[in-house]
Amino acid sequence: MSAMTNTAAPLAERNRELRNRTLVRGWLYLVLLVLFALVMVGGATRMTGSGLSITEWKPIHGVIPPLNQAEWQEEFEKYQQIPQYEQINKGMTVDEFKGIFWWEWAHRLLARGVGFLVAIPLAFFWISGRLERRLKPRLVGLLALGGFQGFIGWWMVASGLSERVSVSQYRLAIHLTFACIIVTAVAYIARGLATYSEAPADRRIQRFAGIMVLLVMLQIYLGALVAGLHAGLSYNTWPLMDGAIIPGDLLVIEPVWRNFFESPKTVQFVHRMFAYTVLVVAFWHAFTTMTQASRTTHSRRAWVLALLIVAQAAIGVGTLLMQAHMHWALLHQGFALIVLIFATAHWRATKGAYPLENDVAVRS
Repeated sequence: MSAMTNTAAPLAERNRELRNRTLVRGWLYLVLLVLFALVMVGGATRMTGSGLSITEWKPIHGVIPPLNQAEWQEEFEKYQQIPQYEQINKGMTVDEFKGIFWWEWAHRLLARGVGFLVAIPLAFFWISGRLERRLKPRLVGLLALGGFQGFIGWWMVASGLSERVSVSQYRLAIHLTFACIIVTAVAYIARGLATYSEAPADRRIQRFAGIMVLLVMLQIYLGALVAGLHAGLSYNTWPLMDGAIIPGDLLVIEPVWRNFFESPKTVQFVHRMFAYTVLVVAFWHAFTTMTQASRTTHSRRAWVLALLIVAQAAIGVGTLLMQAHMHWALLHQGFALIVLIFATAHWRATKGAYPLENDVAVRS
């Protein structure tokens, strides 16, 4: 009887921990879904030229949009003071201004909503004892990253309020990349709480899977530079660019390093070349994983990742040929996030789940 009791107690505790993991993982998946929507609305905000329509940062009061004609006129007059209005949208009506205002307002509202979606359940899970010790600093870190991302967003917007007609491509790229870091962190933690039928992969496979995540994120950063410079609106041919595989006049700005951040031609060329690099490395990863871990889920996931990158490359070519039409550009951005999330899930899967606190010998 005593032996049965000694066995039943740890088993019940283990089952409770697994149930808690399911709840926390479901919550993180919801956060991931809203983050995806947030990035997509941010992309639409950029594509419609709406990002500078709200010229003040009001973290609390900004939730409430203009409610009457006088408030709309006041908001419009603030927008009329910035260079974008004077040089691009001069003569815009209040009704036309509303069209760009709502995109930026929705983007900021979603960002605030994600903060609450993380903070409130986090407090509930913590107080109710449903969080494992290892998760607490990770989740608090996520909340802090989200708050800092809000500051980066305003820092980006501020770059376009005084001397420019659009935001700085440097700050835009940092803003999008930081969003991708948050997305990666959420996906990584969530998949660490999953159950796996396969044992963790060899360390070499784990490291290669992690490198794939970094490469995908770097390519997204380069894509953000392309977007920030509107570089996708020119040189809309493929596979040749300006009539050549390696076009001329790539390094015309002095000092040379500025070409890689400020020359639309050079930035687009680098984005193209790095896409080919990521594609080659993805297939290399798939082949080596198949060789080292044949007939495992790790190998199958590596091949799926390679095929997703092929699809993303095809969407990128389509976006280029369509001169960065809004629908194509948003599809390209959204699919990039899907590739990043899958790459992160694959990386976490090669390492297996977090060990259970009450049963470290159990393999998920």
